[in-house]
Amino acid sequence: MTYWRVPFDANDIEISKGIVYILDDRCKGCGYCIEYCPKHMLQFSKKFNKKGYHPPVAKNPDDCVNCHYCEIICPEFAIYSAEAEEDK
Repeated sequence: MTYWRVPFDANDIEISKGIVYILDDRCKGCGYCIEYCPKHMLQFSKKFNKKGYHPPVAKNPDDCVNCHYCEIICPEFAIYSAEAEEDK
C-alpha cells in the first residue's frame, strides 16, 4: 500500500520480528488473541485441546511483530511472543 505521506524516518525504523508460542491446553477458545492481533496472523486451529476448545494457530508466523497484544489480552495466559533471532 502506498501512502501520499510518510514519516521522514520511515526507512530507518526497524520492525522487530517475533515468534508466537501457544500453550494449547491452557486455551479456552475465546478468540481474543485472534481478534486483536494487528497483523491478523492467528486463526483457530482445527484440532481440539484437552478442554475441548480450538486453540489458535499461527497462519502466517513470519508476520509477527512481537507486539505482545496476544499475551496481554489472553485471560488464560495461553499465548506469548518472544523476539526472533536476527538472520545474519
